[in-house]
Parts: sequence; structure tokens; C-alpha cells
Amino acid sequence: MISVQQLARRQQRIEELCSASLRALTGDRDLHYRGHRLHHAGKPIPVHVPHLRLADDSLDFVAYRGVADATALRLLHSDPKLHRSLCPEDPIARLIFELLEQLRVESLVPSDMPGMARNIEQRFSEWTDDFHNSRLTEGIIGRLAYAVALICWSRINAKPLADETGDLIETTRGRLVPVIGHALAGLRRTRQDQAAFAEHALEIARVTASMVQQARDELGGNEEQKDDDNPPPFSLMLDFDEEEEEGFTTALSGDSKAFSEADQQYRIFTNAYDSEVYAGEAVREAQLEEFRARLDRGLQDVGVNVRRLGRIFAAQLSEPERDGWSFGEEEGHIDGRRLAQLVSSPTERRLFRLEQYKPHTNCVVSFLIDCSGSMKTYSFPLAMTLDLLTRSLDMAGVTTEILGFTTGAWNGGRAQQDWLRQGRPHHPGRLNEVRYLIFKEAAQQWRRTRRNIGALLRFDLYREGIDGEAVDWACARLLGRDETRRILVVVSDGCPMDTATNLANDKFYLDNHLKNVVARHERQGTIEIRGLGVGLDLSPFYSNSLAVDLARPLDNELFFEISQLITGHLRQR
Repeated sequence: MISVQQLARRQQRIEELCSASLRALTGDRDLHYRGHRLHHAGKPIPVHVPHLRLADDSLDFVAYRGVADATALRLLHSDPKLHRSLCPEDPIARLIFELLEQLRVESLVPSDMPGMARNIEQRFSEWTDDFHNSRLTEGIIGRLAYAVALICWSRINAKPLADETGDLIETTRGRLVPVIGHALAGLRRTRQDQAAFAEHALEIARVTASMVQQARDELGGNEEQKDDDNPPPFSLMLDFDEEEEEGFTTALSGDSKAFSEADQQYRIFTNAYDSEVYAGEAVREAQLEEFRARLDRGLQDVGVNVRRLGRIFAAQLSEPERDGWSFGEEEGHIDGRRLAQLVSSPTERRLFRLEQYKPHTNCVVSFLIDCSGSMKTYSFPLAMTLDLLTRSLDMAGVTTEILGFTTGAWNGGRAQQDWLRQGRPHHPGRLNEVRYLIFKEAAQQWRRTRRNIGALLRFDLYREGIDGEAVDWACARLLGRDETRRILVVVSDGCPMDTATNLANDKFYLDNHLKNVVARHERQGTIEIRGLGVGLDLSPFYSNSLAVDLARPLDNELFFEISQLITGHLRQR
């Protein structure tokens, strides 16, 4: 049986391939998938066309390719500003107008790309089949929507409809075509000119919306859509309502009004109570020993090959470094010390020297742990995971650091009390006291700090999480290191959360700050940031991320996936 993680990994692989195809077709390197949605330079690209929407957990590669190819044509051949200026306000009219514009650009497939044409046509055909198989064509409005889509597709592409399809919509076509005949005739003729095409598309959209309204009036609000087994006909066009498969939930994200009004300048009401502590010192000596013993007992039952994992890290994080010369070679640089040998032995060929190189891991990996309340559930498998990863990275000669972040109190603590005493000023920014935890410093070896990793098992360390500032803090520590390659792995099971801050600002204030911080460091390029989601897809925040299920037993496959994330080889697998 395929695990949840394997399904998530397969979907991520499909999205990576499709985004690579989109970048190649459009020449735009800023296109990528994040949170199962296509983004451009970090901003989601809206999709208002029914047949380009796939279920979040869809693993149909052919369908993804059809969507990717169709989206590439939309980006290449449609002016978004002109399109927005012409869009009608009526939702049905706008839906038809959006659909016709997409069908227009899909008809502009280059003649030397028959594979693209086949992918796009197959995707549209699958959508029309889904629409029909969902019994949405049994009602008047459903048949009208279905007929408009197929008639316009046939006319724009100059292709006949299948006999079965033609028979199904024959009556509706007989009512519709006489009314939109002139506009329908102009669709293919003007498909190279977006503005001219829009005139005909708007006429068809207006007529369709009018007919839909008329049909609704005739039904008197008692149409068949009220049946729970029959969703409204246009719902399938606006959003597929397919049966969900098991998979990881994607982190919820949105826009913060408070953050935007402050010109994306993050505010801290007070940092007077912020602290930075060594986790090992925050736990009693006897309790720390007990935690470490529990951890060691758990590790005995984990069948992970640490040495093999270390070799993987060494191979993928090492770079060649010059290490002197190799003498007595038959080719390379002439060795001046052996010229006399050439005179005495003219047949001697080992007169050269070559530069020697050896692999060297000039790299530091920092793990930043979200110590918010919900992570307590995963504290034991998480501690084992970090212990094994740190040990294997040490074997590879990679410097490691384990950090954590939480808050000093629930619901704001002393920071919120100061805010209340000052009269609750508007949009105060962060309203809690952050607390940073150091489990292992980069300068320390795993053997010397292995006991401190057990501090992750102390539940009262876990409170709330302010991720954006923590990422900045961890990056600042990495920038103080001499290693040439710096990698930060953020381990979290949710979005940034601090109750006091959210109530005083808005729901996505901390969320937007995290995105801003990650985007800034990614642009600077000095630190590689990865997101390791514990039961959650963190792709809305981190462009390089992996979701894992720590509720299942730890095994070699899980650690191989994590190693690929850390080394940056995840998308190339």
C-alpha cells in the first residue's frame, strides 16, 4: 500500500516536472508550484477556467501536463490587463468569457508541437466527460453550460464533435446557435486578435447568462440542483467536487491587511522580555538523563542505516578541494625534477604530475524546530529523527546546529500586559515574548551534546510559535559561520501562531511576515532554506519543502527523502 508520504512525494515530483515544462515553454524562470498552485515570483496565478482546475491531491500526470501546456499558452498569448478590463460582472457571463478566452489561446498551439495539442485536447475532453458523468447534463441549465462549451470549442478549433456528444446537445444547440450564430462565426476568424475575439465572446457570454437566468426563472428556484446527489451544474465548472484521497493538508495562508497597511514593515511592540536559552540548562539534570535514556531505548528499535545515510550526505554535500600533487604520471604537467630522467631514459613516460583533489564538506546545516504546543505530539519521533540526522551529518563532516523557537508565555504574557497598560494602540505588531532554544551549537560535536537533544521531550517548553523572527535569528547565526554552504531546515507542523498578536492585528499577520522573511533570504541566496512539514505541506511558505508522517515508524525510506530535501536533490529524484 502506498503511504501518504509517497503520494505527497509523487505529487511534488509531478508538479516539479510541470513547472519545468512551463518555464521552458514561456521562458519565465519565476514560475513554480507552491501549495499545489502555480505561482509567479511568489504570487499565485489565478485560475478561473474549469478544465484547468485539478483536485489538490490529483496524481494524473497526463492531466497535469495538459493543464501546464494550456497555462503556458495563456501566459504567452493573453494580455491579462486587457482581459480584466473586458470581463463582465455577472458570474455566469464571466465564467463563459473566461472559458472562451482559454479556448482561444489553446487553439494557437504551434504546428510543430503536436504533443502539446494532444495534451490540451485530452484535458478538455476529460473535463467534458466528468461534467457529463456527474449527471449535470440531465437538467436544462447543465445542458446549456455543456452545450456552450462544446459548440464554441468545436467552432474555434474547426473540429467536429463526436456523434454521441452531438446527439446529446442537439436540442440545446438548435435553440442556442440561431441566437449566437453571428458571434459564433467570428470566434475562429478573430482568434489571433484578443480584442476582436472578445467582442464575440462577450456577446456569447451575455446571451448564455440571459438564457441561464430565464431557465432559473422558469424553474422557480426549485431546480434539480437542490438534490444533495446533484451539485449545481456550474459548480463543476468553478471547482471540481471529487472524492478526496488520503494526503497531507496544505498550510492555510492568506493576506494580512495590517501587514499591508504597514507597507510590509513588521512591528515588535516590545522585545524587553525576549530570551535565548540553552535547552539543556532549562531541564533538571536528572530529568535530562531520563529523557536521553528514553531516547536511546527508542533508537535501538529503529532500523535506520546511519552509516549509509552519512555516505549519502558526504557524496552530495562535498565539493572537490585541491590536495597537492600526484607525481610519476604519464600525462599532465611536466615535472621539472624529472627532466634529467628523460635524458638518461628516453623511453620513460612517467615524467608528469597531476593536481590531486579530495572531497571536502565545507557546509553547515541548521535545524530550526517549531516548539509550539501542537508539536508536543511528535516530540519523541522528532527527537529520534534529529538525533539520527545529526549523527549521520557529523559522520559526513558536515557542521550541524539544532535550534528551537517558542514563546515565554501563552497569550502574550508580559508584552501584552504592557500593551494593555498603554491603552491598546492600533496594530501593535508582535505581542508576545519570544524564546529561542539552543539544543546544539554548531561548534559542538554530536557526542558532546547528544544529551541535550532529550530536552525536546519536556512538554512545558512548547507554547506558541513566531516563525518569521525565528527564521531571521537562525539565518543570522548561519551568516556568522565560515562555511561556504549554509542550509536551514525549518521543522514545523503548522502556520505561525500567537493568539495575542493575531487578535491585536489580524489572522495572517505572522503568516505574511514569515513569507516576507523567507522570500528575502531566498533572493539574497546566501542561505538555502528548506521546510520539513510534520504532517503538513509547508509549500505556501517554503519553495523547497517536504511533508513527512512522523506517526509511522522511522525507516530508511523516510530518511532518504529527508536527505534529498537537505541536499537539494529532492526535485531531481
